[in-house]
Amino acid sequence: MRYRRVVAKFGTSLLTAGSDRLDIEAMSRLVGQVVRLRASGTDVVCVSSGARAAGRHELGRRGTPGHIPSRQAYASIGQHRLMATWGMLFDAYDTVVAQVLLTRRDLADRQGYLNARNTLRDLIEAGTVPIVNENDAVALDQVLAARIGENDTLSALVANLIDADALVLLTDVDGLYDADPHSNPDAKLLSRIERVDASVEAVAGGARGPGTGGMATKLNAARIATQGGVDVVIASGRHPNILGEIAQGTAHGTLIPAAADRLESRKRWILGNVSRGGTSSSMTGRWRRYGKRAGASCPRASGTSPASSTAATPWRCATAPAGVWRRAR
Repeated sequence: MRYRRVVAKFGTSLLTAGSDRLDIEAMSRLVGQVVRLRASGTDVVCVSSGARAAGRHELGRRGTPGHIPSRQAYASIGQHRLMATWGMLFDAYDTVVAQVLLTRRDLADRQGYLNARNTLRDLIEAGTVPIVNENDAVALDQVLAARIGENDTLSALVANLIDADALVLLTDVDGLYDADPHSNPDAKLLSRIERVDASVEAVAGGARGPGTGGMATKLNAARIATQGGVDVVIASGRHPNILGEIAQGTAHGTLIPAAADRLESRKRWILGNVSRGGTSSSMTGRWRRYGKRAGASCPRASGTSPASSTAATPWRCATAPAGVWRRAR
């Protein structure tokens, strides 16, 4: 196997097969792939969307007419349905699943980051399949979260969190194209992208279908993961053995190779916080020292960003809420 530890992200459009509800057959095929990949010796952590779609379907059938719930309410209703479905399907293979709900605030805090990492590693060693999702019930930034594409970003953070070799973003298209393949039959698949830059981002569009993440959010996730030393593949989840073949090194979809050697844990944590803070993909931007010199301007990052600073230097992003990105001492 080329990859021994994989994070697989399943998008809403894939799990619903384009419908308004979870598609058992589509999910069952993915479960079979995960089980076979684990049997070959590869660790797998799943990041699953679909909770809001499941909740929307449930309320559509039995909810109060005329009431429009929040996205948190939809997710709260659908999360148990999503996990029950995953549990039922994995149980057929005598495989235990574990639900892990995370928020950005959990991972922005250094201690929360370490707790999440230890829990996920423990679950992997225990032989379970961790299934991670955004804890939408307590999410505060409704508009921002929908715009960023929570689970795409979350999957990249999880990949860095557990020292994954690869992040596989499975969707309903074959990868990144130079135009929208749904509207342009002449669109060409980009099989390899050396790095995510403005020219690559220009070809990414918005979300399609019931999910909130489009190709732009997947490229943002790829940027976070590759800068942490993780290979990223964007591919169609409809291929019958996509996970196993990618893990073996077979070319599928769009490969975005790791941009750097794997960073140590603290630097990956900082990288994730900076990327979520919206400063920029290349770790540039303005920074301020935190503590006695809070508020003092620092040079634009080229060698002075948190990822390249000493471990003793606390930083926070100048564009983020005060204290959110403060490094733990």
